[in-house]
Amino acid sequence: MKFFHKTPGIPVPASGRTGVLLINLGTPDDTGYFSVRRYLREFLSDRRVIEAPPAIWQPILHTAILSRRPFRSGEAYARIWDKKTNESPLRVYTRGQAEKLAERLGPETPVEWGMRYGQPSVQEALSKLMDRGCDRVIALPLYPQYSATTTATANDQLFRALMRLRRQPAIHTVPSFADHPLYVEGLAKSVRETLEGLAFKPQMIVASFHGLPESCVNAGDNYPQECERTIVALRKALDFHDEQMPLTYQSRFGPMEWIKPYTAPFVEALPGQGIHRIAVIMPGFLCDCIETLDEIGNELRETFIHAGGEEFALIPCLNDSTPAVDLLESLSRQALKGWAE
Repeated sequence: MKFFHKTPGIPVPASGRTGVLLINLGTPDDTGYFSVRRYLREFLSDRRVIEAPPAIWQPILHTAILSRRPFRSGEAYARIWDKKTNESPLRVYTRGQAEKLAERLGPETPVEWGMRYGQPSVQEALSKLMDRGCDRVIALPLYPQYSATTTATANDQLFRALMRLRRQPAIHTVPSFADHPLYVEGLAKSVRETLEGLAFKPQMIVASFHGLPESCVNAGDNYPQECERTIVALRKALDFHDEQMPLTYQSRFGPMEWIKPYTAPFVEALPGQGIHRIAVIMPGFLCDCIETLDEIGNELRETFIHAGGEEFALIPCLNDSTPAVDLLESLSRQALKGWAE
């Protein structure tokens, strides 16, 4: 086994030093075919994401999927790409979160960020923390609700990096925060501010979470329960009843059954029920990304309008806003207490 890290750039203080590692899903480096293909190949080769036997799945991935899907995904990324920084919004917002959290925690608690798939890698971010004298690391996956396909695979990648270290730092992994008061408060604030700025009043606010195959839930993934915790807390914070803010699931992939109700068919049917003005919030994402900005902001909007809808608004994720940084600071400081003298 090749070890990737040897001597830290800054010696570890006698009292030790703790760093914070933010881990997000990932993004291609650009919108071109080969960059998107590399990203999709890594993402869709993760055994926690696609649980089919590799002998069956890999030939399908490298022929039917990776030959065509990068073109379509590249076009989608191009529609939401940050032209100013020439990066995806996910990378921009994750960096912003890390930089603002570092300001809150101060120089004695370094903060780095890494991506499960793509760059900067989790291994690279961990190495930077160790170079700054960290012998203890708080790993904070940026997924509000736990799933083996998100939180667990982020931790997996960190553990793989640890396996290649001669001297491992101590690790504290932060659990999901589905109904953390600061997360719910931030979501409620985003809803209120968005509604105040609209020229229309939505008849319904649809809450769309990322989907998950039913087989994963049947195997023990508790993701739907965590989504329920989030939406119940958010409805309570806004004094909404179930019909005002229904829960749906987006981003289906492949022929298998996924948890329901599906977002697109649900929204497409609303005009026929007299619902012509809606807003959509995505409480399963801490940062806006291709699934929120394009799949919902562009594709779902078009579906709704084509079905007879009149007004459609997107409620932004917390991104690197003050409520988001408040949440990350609270989670980090709570974890730091575990190493307090």
